[in-house]
Amino acid sequence: MTNRKIEYWVIPPKTDGEFVAQMEDVLDIHARPYNAECPVICMDEQPVQLHKEITPPIEATAKHPKRVDYEYERAGTASIFMFTEPLVGWRQATVRPRRTKIDWATEVAALMEGRYADCPKVVLTCDNLNTHTPAALYKTFAPDEALRILNHIQFHYTPKHGSWLNMVECEFSVLSRQCLNRRIPDFDLLAQEVTAWEEKRNSEGATVNWLFKVEDARTKLANLYPDRKSVV
Repeated sequence: MTNRKIEYWVIPPKTDGEFVAQMEDVLDIHARPYNAECPVICMDEQPVQLHKEITPPIEATAKHPKRVDYEYERAGTASIFMFTEPLVGWRQATVRPRRTKIDWATEVAALMEGRYADCPKVVLTCDNLNTHTPAALYKTFAPDEALRILNHIQFHYTPKHGSWLNMVECEFSVLSRQCLNRRIPDFDLLAQEVTAWEEKRNSEGATVNWLFKVEDARTKLANLYPDRKSVV
């Protein structure tokens, strides 16, 4: 039997007008210049598996790198909520035990009442997860408060199978390489490490240089666009 390797991808549908419409909407937002009155923020969350060592690692020496036994003990899970304002080099990463509607709404409300309290409007880009909805705010807060928060937000959603279009994924990639690239045994240590990473990256003012634009999508992803010649 021939052994064929399998690569897993997020494969978008072909000739899908809904995908294209949401993709171009998000890409158009990415291309906007900075506006302090209406900043663009991107958000997503990522689950994390906590692992405890069964055998103590052997520390690195001049001849050998640090050696970690392949066995470990599962120690539960956590979720990292990430919000980033790419054009100004700011991000906030918060560790929570779960990622429910209430968790999401609480994080959003804290930003709207804190960092963005004086902004007339905030553009929020996120994926289509069923927790990322105005309904989550009504589930969490009294109607007057939920509406007040929603009046600050303009939602824009990445298409299904298109979460890679969200610039916050760039931040998660960096977080994974710089902070989550080892076994972390408990919630408190994870929170400390993520906070330390956030503070360091914010102090560096690291920004995202997003180069993929609507014009690129129409060329490189032309197979996603509906064939208008077939329309009767």
